[in-house]
Amino acid sequence: MDAQQALADLTEISSQIEAAVVFDDKGKVVGSTLADGDALAKGAAELLAAADELKTGDAPLTQLEIATGDGSLFVVREGKTTIAATTAPEPTVGLVFYDLKSALRSGKPKPRPRAKPKPDAEKPKAAAKKPAAKKPAAPRARKKPDAS
Repeated sequence: MDAQQALADLTEISSQIEAAVVFDDKGKVVGSTLADGDALAKGAAELLAAADELKTGDAPLTQLEIATGDGSLFVVREGKTTIAATTAPEPTVGLVFYDLKSALRSGKPKPRPRAKPKPDAEKPKAAAKKPAAKKPAAPRARKKPDAS
């Protein structure tokens, strides 16, 4: 599934999302629910960069919510791909983050299938091993009863 289809599915299942955009680490928009998603992508990237500078620790920032009285902006980054979405005021934060992460993952291109292994007929056959023959057990020495 591509990013545009993932966004279409996202807006269909999530009544809280008003607009969304998917973009790469260079700011190139790869999918948008807006006619021109460049402004939303640019603003989200700038906010993410500013928040990245303020965070503590070495791990990269992966999600961000900015809430105002008019609504919220959510940003989720996974690897080199980012999704940003706007919502109405007071969204269900956990659900919006979940939906954005799901859309981001479903919009990533699937890895190419690996080459199929050669059929058994073309594989060199391994030499069959014979099962090891069992050695007869050594006779046990019997204990003689003590004669008292």
